[in-house]
Amino acid sequence: MTLIDTNVLLDLVTDDPNWADWSVAQLEAASLNGPLFINDAVYAELAVRYARIEDLDAFLDAAGLEMAPMPRAALFLAGKVFTQYHRSGGQKTGVLPDFFIGAHAAVGHLPLLTRDIGRYRTYFPSLKLITPGP
Repeated sequence: MTLIDTNVLLDLVTDDPNWADWSVAQLEAASLNGPLFINDAVYAELAVRYARIEDLDAFLDAAGLEMAPMPRAALFLAGKVFTQYHRSGGQKTGVLPDFFIGAHAAVGHLPLLTRDIGRYRTYFPSLKLITPGP
């Protein structure tokens, strides 16, 4: 089982010339280890790219992605690490979805397939990340 971050899926949706091949290969490899999950935050972030819910759902079905609701413990953890982020000087306001995603992976003991390494390593150091590079 693997939780998939939005940036990996956007690589497919946009056919990103730098990352689409890497993301497809990583999704295929992760699927060999069990189901591929997204959560509510990833779904909402992907929805920005689609005019109709049916089109987004068709993409998720074609990609073999399943919805995994966020447990309350993950929601609580996301709020706590978001507070820590702000107290340590973090100024960006659009990062809350990353904390939902990271907390969900941490609480569920799920590896996270992502290209966004820094924030996850900083605020979820025990998280197993599947990322580009060594």
